[in-house]
Amino acid sequence: MSHEKTLARIGVRLADILLPRPDVDLSRWAVVACDQYTAQPDYWAAVEQLVGDSPSTLRLIYPEVYLGEPDPQARIDAINASMREYLERGLLETYEKTLLLVRRETATGVVRWGVMVALDLEQYSWSADDRTLIRATEGTILDRIPPRKRVRKDAPLELPHIMVLISDAARSVIEPLATLSNNETPLYDTTLMQHGGRVTGWSVPVEAIPAFAEALAALHDALDPADPLLFAMGDGNHSFATAKSCWEDLRPTLSDAERDTHPARWALVEIENIFDPGLEFEPIHRVLFDTPREVFEAELARHCASYSVIPVETTDEVIERVANATQQTFGYCDHDGYATYTLTDAEASIPAGTLQAVIDALVAAGREVDYIHGSDATSEIGRRDSNLGLFLPAVPKGSFVASIVADGTLPRKTFSLGEADDKRYYLESRRIQVG
Repeated sequence: MSHEKTLARIGVRLADILLPRPDVDLSRWAVVACDQYTAQPDYWAAVEQLVGDSPSTLRLIYPEVYLGEPDPQARIDAINASMREYLERGLLETYEKTLLLVRRETATGVVRWGVMVALDLEQYSWSADDRTLIRATEGTILDRIPPRKRVRKDAPLELPHIMVLISDAARSVIEPLATLSNNETPLYDTTLMQHGGRVTGWSVPVEAIPAFAEALAALHDALDPADPLLFAMGDGNHSFATAKSCWEDLRPTLSDAERDTHPARWALVEIENIFDPGLEFEPIHRVLFDTPREVFEAELARHCASYSVIPVETTDEVIERVANATQQTFGYCDHDGYATYTLTDAEASIPAGTLQAVIDALVAAGREVDYIHGSDATSEIGRRDSNLGLFLPAVPKGSFVASIVADGTLPRKTFSLGEADDKRYYLESRRIQVG
């Protein structure tokens, strides 16, 4: 069996990847995932200043910090126009059927490895009850899909910030490819703006691809056939769900033959091994806006038998106490200071679940929430007048995939792969329209 057939039976294909031509300044081209820094417009203003008039993925994405602007369609139209312009100007070069090996070094020197492939959207579901090959790991917020669909539905290109996890304790799939980087010339190598570190990408030699395909297929074949979770969404679940929704809209308009080959059936992602020591699981914290502490505590009391509060002095102390707690505990801050809350007989089995129930009730009553990457940002925003910040513990990654299989999806926005600076930066793209 050819490696393409081996990959196809597990929902994978090698993608025709588009990369900027050599004269494009990649340090200005590559921009962090659009769902980062959503409460920090100053970050995106600094990106705008850094990019200037240079070709950049900033012109090809919709930073979510701007989702509330009065005329979103104008930005969407500009995004599509920029995609067409970049294609017409020949700024992007095609690397056909390429397995792209990616090395990311964060600003703190942590290194992680991944590979870029296209995943079959027919093999994916965001429903917690489905047992598909590719699966959501957290609850999907369905009302977050329509604004993303408006960006994608007419776009000629997709630019992924999606990170998908495999559970490969033997490190048999991606890690052997890393040794090839010593002898190959990279397709790209650049520093990343705004403390993003560095990223390097290599085209995996054709002769090395069959071993990769066989190792990935072996992971699949060792799974329970009734519950074959091979690919678990790490970051970008809503982007992947948007691609699926767009495909479901397009699919009925195509012939059987077109359905088999249309590029919109697949989504470009980076696959990473959950056991990569450089892959760091970070909690996603919460900030409630214009919410008095007594209102929060009154709602919290409805979702547990009781709670105890311990005042603390700093963000670091909050994080340490939450990380080392033996009972269900989360951290808290507002303009008066910091504390930890420990719950008894809580509604959910983990703090993220209990807090999400509290937040959902408060949002239904008119409060607003944002999901924040990074404890320092949570502290800074949460301590502003009338706000409050909520700090969650990290999810143990060793039991992560097994818990998804056993319990279904986690509460939405439970974890993140690294801090905001560590996220994928847009660099690669792929055509998703025919012609």
